[in-house]
Amino acid sequence: MSDTPGPGNHLIHEKSPYLLQHAFNPVDWHPWSEDAFALARQTDRPLFVSIGYATCHWCHVMEHESFEDQDVAQALNQGFVSIKVDREERPDIDQIYMNACRLISGRGGWPLTVVMTPDAKPFFAATYIPKHSRFGQPGLLDLLAQITRMWTHDRDRVLDSARKVAGALQGLTPEASTVTLDESVLKAAFDGLADRYDPEYGGFGQAPKFPAPHNLLFLLRYWKRSGSTTALDMVRTTLQAMRRGGIFDQLGFGFHRYSTDRTWLVPHFEKMLYDQAMLVLALAEAYAHTGDDFYPQVIGETIGYLTQDMRHPSGAFYSAEDADSEGEEGKFYVWTNQDIEEVLTPEEAKLAKTVFGLTLEGNYTDEASGRRTGANILHLPRPLHQAAESLGEDPQDLSAQLETIRSKLLAARSRRPRPLLDDKILTDWNGLMIAALARAGQVADNRQYVQDAQSAAEFILDQMHDSGRLLHRYRDGQAAIPGMLDDYAFFIWGLLELYSAVHDPRYLSLAQDLTRTCLDHFRDLKQGGFYLTPDDGEELLTRPQEVTDGAIPSGNSVMLSNLLRLAAMAGDPEPDRRARELIAAFSGTVTEIPAGCTFFLCGLDMALNSSG
Repeated sequence: MSDTPGPGNHLIHEKSPYLLQHAFNPVDWHPWSEDAFALARQTDRPLFVSIGYATCHWCHVMEHESFEDQDVAQALNQGFVSIKVDREERPDIDQIYMNACRLISGRGGWPLTVVMTPDAKPFFAATYIPKHSRFGQPGLLDLLAQITRMWTHDRDRVLDSARKVAGALQGLTPEASTVTLDESVLKAAFDGLADRYDPEYGGFGQAPKFPAPHNLLFLLRYWKRSGSTTALDMVRTTLQAMRRGGIFDQLGFGFHRYSTDRTWLVPHFEKMLYDQAMLVLALAEAYAHTGDDFYPQVIGETIGYLTQDMRHPSGAFYSAEDADSEGEEGKFYVWTNQDIEEVLTPEEAKLAKTVFGLTLEGNYTDEASGRRTGANILHLPRPLHQAAESLGEDPQDLSAQLETIRSKLLAARSRRPRPLLDDKILTDWNGLMIAALARAGQVADNRQYVQDAQSAAEFILDQMHDSGRLLHRYRDGQAAIPGMLDDYAFFIWGLLELYSAVHDPRYLSLAQDLTRTCLDHFRDLKQGGFYLTPDDGEELLTRPQEVTDGAIPSGNSVMLSNLLRLAAMAGDPEPDRRARELIAAFSGTVTEIPAGCTFFLCGLDMALNSSG
């Protein structure tokens, strides 16, 4: 990689770590801006838009293969106006064009590659694209040449395709439905989750396997409503299996993004703030319902990681840590037998290999090549009490020995080159973390967690709250980008949890004020749902409304719970009316895919309880 910006590259003054990673490519990248669109119109070139994020492994792969390559850069610079978008800075842009990708290609993911007309209508979309064609998949160089030919010689066909995709995107807004949601949809969601549940390893589906903590939160509520011990067992098995697996960092703690296999062993190694927050919330609710001491232990480990490695000095939390270091995914986290033997005594090394499941050939299979590397991911193949029994050890004595081993290995690991820290601060993800800390502090009776939540909330209010409106991103002393629905919904959630924890009326008043702003600027006045973007924001191709859950709950799902809680806390019937309208707005979608809307159904459960 060059140490000077590429010719014409316009990213060097951006704040996004992801955009800055590409500021030295030979591609003439632009940020998403009117200047880029004007250039496309003036030069009659299509837009090549690449969307990703700083800690994305396959984004790094595509950059190294293609965007650092002179041949690819030449094709892009001659035939296209190229735009880089950080999907975490601009979730609105990402959601619109991810929907386009699913319409066009039937799949989604990052890096997201979209080619569009100068008026932002997409006509081609894909995820990762290799530089050269292989295994029947066209490579980027061939695709660029083909798109350039079509743009030059078959423009009408391209524009017709773009119009159709744009029309389909604009038709995704939910339509009014006469369906009334009741307890039957809760049962349907439970049945859908149960069908996909893996009773051996926990979680849902086979591989890849995602944490999906909103599903666990729903199952806990469903257990309380129905008495289904199966629902509770699904939560227990999943959380325990994840804590023992390679998806959990056994040395430094915290959860990796997701597991590439069924057994939770081999993760994609990035660590995202939102995953930590949602899993702490699930663990806290599991503890509140069961009193099992397993849960506060994992809560403490996860929050300890965050406060050690992911917190700004002023109290807010950073976004993520990368999967890669020294050009390899997972290199920071994996261990060969020799690595272990160099750090530990022979007795400690033998114990570590046994308890943490190390093998001579390694248990880490490189995803790209499929080969064993001799590297191991530390995990606990058996629960600790079973390991102690098989070793003839007292469980407490074994725990003490493992803590000594962990400390030594962690100290050795700290001398390795560390993965990139994406140090931007996002209001929405911090809102989730504030809610998690405040709730965990309540159920575990830990004042420090609550104080950490208050510190993060004060940072948002001091740095990212202006004239009653929220800003989305803070980095390097600058807050920018108008807040979107998730910023309001998740931060309001955090404020409500803080109010419940400390009973300071200021938090309730702020939550009410921000809810009014949300109703004024994001609400669909016809249907009752909420748009992702405000009515006075940048005009994009569409204003998405989303109710299904992704890695985190949708903003509409969280707003449903917020409105119902505000109505109860403040004794105000207006939020309750808006909540009932919100339920009606998405009743059709929720009925069609109940297991895809589990956090919305947590709110519905709350509404049914208050109605009955």
